[in-house]
Amino acid sequence: MHSVVILALEHVVPFDLAAPMQVFDWARLPDGRGPYRVRVCAERPDVRGDGLVLRVDQGLEAMADADTVIVPGCSPEAGPTPEPVLAALREAAAAGTRIASVCTGAFVLAEAGLLDGLRATTHWAAAGDLARRFPRVEVEPDVLYVDNGRILTSAGAAAALDMCLHMIRRDLGSAVAADAARMCVMPLEREGGQAQFIVHEQPPVPRGSTLEPVLEWIEDNLAGEITLGAMAARSGMSERTFSRRFREQTGSTPLQWLLRARVRRAQYLLENGDHPIERIARQAGFGSPTAFRERFRRVVGTTPQAYRAAFHGRTAAVAGGSRSPVTSGGR
Repeated sequence: MHSVVILALEHVVPFDLAAPMQVFDWARLPDGRGPYRVRVCAERPDVRGDGLVLRVDQGLEAMADADTVIVPGCSPEAGPTPEPVLAALREAAAAGTRIASVCTGAFVLAEAGLLDGLRATTHWAAAGDLARRFPRVEVEPDVLYVDNGRILTSAGAAAALDMCLHMIRRDLGSAVAADAARMCVMPLEREGGQAQFIVHEQPPVPRGSTLEPVLEWIEDNLAGEITLGAMAARSGMSERTFSRRFREQTGSTPLQWLLRARVRRAQYLLENGDHPIERIARQAGFGSPTAFRERFRRVVGTTPQAYRAAFHGRTAAVAGGSRSPVTSGGR
């Protein structure tokens, strides 16, 4: 049997630990046998999780004979990973063990030096921190998981299921993986990546700045034709001066800011209405449905139709004091 060992660290996130346990346990060969032996190990017998205490009967030595080691994420208060844990992970990696992380478990792999020079992902909300703390890691915040062969990383929460199903398919083929996916009540492959769950904040309107009136005018007129010349004229500046001031005060070009604002308007309309895609394209100010679909997919990571299917009807909330409707999201 393929041995899967899940490492439980202090302040482990229960879902991150339980998801791979369940997915690998559900896998079945055509004759009904379970191909995986799943165990949990820890540095100490008692491990604190969010709202619970786990009693673990396997120590770090369990990783020595594992075929796969999975490192779940931990709460922010977990602190630095103990050196014995990092050493055990390095030894397992050196022995050729497949090692995977769930969510912020990527930070543990990075601490151990296992992600140096590799692509990796984590929860989108933590991706920036991972990139800052570990500059030798190539962080990809818009994907559900990254497979480097022997080292894998997954994004937050449910992305652990995607990664585990991917590993089962690698090990045993699509039929076994598809059966496990049915047990999880999820598709074997999800359309789009983590980007569709990221909160794309409304482009900031710097309050009190000289650009505030023109930016509010843009927000109020997204459905109309807005050119760089019109924005500059509205602000009483030349196009060149306006572009320079705009970048200084927003960190973006005028057209980039406008496109982001239009995508956010489209997301709100998809989440809270049943209008056809063509009408939403017009309401958000895109020249054609085709241009709308291309831009939306580039920014959000999925199609408008798929986004609506995933998020239609969720509760909207006005964020950041913006005058345009903005929704909060993320997983």
